[in-house]
Amino acid sequence: MGSSLLSVRGLRRSFGAVQAVRDVSFELLRGQSVGVIGANGAGKSTMMRILVGLDVADAGSVWFDGVDAALEPQRLRGRIGWMPDAFAPPVHTQVWEYVDFYARAAGLRGAQRRAEVQRVLEFCGLAEMRQRRVDSLSKGEGQRVSLARMLVGDPELLVMDEPAAGLDPRARVEFKRCVRELQRQGKTLLISSHIVSELAEMCDSFLLMDRGCVLRQAACDELAPPPAERRLVYEFSVAGCGAEALQAALQLLPEWKEPALLAPDRVRAVYAGEPGEPLALQLRGLAAAHLLLGVAECRESLEKTVINLMDSHE
Repeated sequence: MGSSLLSVRGLRRSFGAVQAVRDVSFELLRGQSVGVIGANGAGKSTMMRILVGLDVADAGSVWFDGVDAALEPQRLRGRIGWMPDAFAPPVHTQVWEYVDFYARAAGLRGAQRRAEVQRVLEFCGLAEMRQRRVDSLSKGEGQRVSLARMLVGDPELLVMDEPAAGLDPRARVEFKRCVRELQRQGKTLLISSHIVSELAEMCDSFLLMDRGCVLRQAACDELAPPPAERRLVYEFSVAGCGAEALQAALQLLPEWKEPALLAPDRVRAVYAGEPGEPLALQLRGLAAAHLLLGVAECRESLEKTVINLMDSHE
């Protein structure tokens, strides 16, 4: 991991009475892949649009490689790539024409421009469909064209807003392949989504936002609460189809919370009682009464951890 590439300090942005971004500050290191997590309306898109120069903050600053983006935007031209959450190309435009337009806008000319268009089309798996009309593409193909447009000029920082939203499983796999290759090239990535598991496959750390604020920035393995605050979650395997009976029994025991039916033979619940011997006695009693085939302690999902952090912010 390298030195700081992006430094955001005290960013604020309001739209009338709505405070979309409130005192956002964070650092992004060279070569880092950061996922921006947050529910709809958390301020992710507004913050990202400010970073790439498409909106202006009411207060605060954005420094890119030591340059104040607001005071010297021309020095950052071509160094930051942007992939918005919506792909809305003009009709009757071929794939290569669409990408070529952005290559021209980036100041590329002649053979250099043609070579750059071919490079990004090949990288995104679009070379064979270069003459297809962009308005005839599938959602996944359109996202690859949007990705190609962002990569024109080989920018250092890639900012992507909900890039995998609405993609089918095959298109998601292809998109993640492209992201991993960009990581191998040493690109710095900032990717937003409200799907935590999706970001966990592409990023090494998270920036958690809620109601315009940054709640936490941490590596993936640091996002979970400390051991003292972690809940004991257990998954039970039951003989036959006895999960409903076990779920009902757990609901009557004050030590067990949130019993959830996972399948006819599986239940998950949170143990809130004393650990050690009291827990062992509880498990032995449940095993005797419900013919348990197995009990496994589970780590709470990353999604649940994020929800707990946002709930604690209320």
